[in-house]
Amino acid sequence: MRDLIVYHGTTLMVKHPICKFGRQNLDFGQGFYVTDIRQQAVDWAIRMARSKMETPILNRYKLNRDGFLSEGHVLIFKAYDEEWLRFIVASRTEQNPAKDYDYIEGGVANDRVVDTVNLFMQGLMTMETALSRLSEHQPNNQICLLNQQLTDKYLKFDGTEEL
Repeated sequence: MRDLIVYHGTTLMVKHPICKFGRQNLDFGQGFYVTDIRQQAVDWAIRMARSKMETPILNRYKLNRDGFLSEGHVLIFKAYDEEWLRFIVASRTEQNPAKDYDYIEGGVANDRVVDTVNLFMQGLMTMETALSRLSEHQPNNQICLLNQQLTDKYLKFDGTEEL
């Protein structure tokens, strides 16, 4: 399989990603996040830039996904399902379920679904109701790279652009 083009939206050029940077209680833990959905990364870069009053930057990479799949401990969520929801809740409550993985891929707990996640976390919504609401949404896609050695080997910087 050929390399997958992925993007990282931010306010900086990131030629050499660092996996153990940033907050620990993100959706898939403390890692380097990319997406294969360009517009999703563009929107994130613009959002970050507005909050910092800086220029949005879109970093582009070539990801050898097969390399991660063959060498790494990988978890892929195909839907907003019970497994995904429990993982997100565990991450956001600092249980660090990502600690045993090198690569995690799946839907983003973004503006479209975060209210459902939060209501479930607060005990104000049952699992059944939360899954019913989540099923109404097509997941965006995020990839969290958690292993620095594999990231250095299988993710190659391919350019940047100001937005």
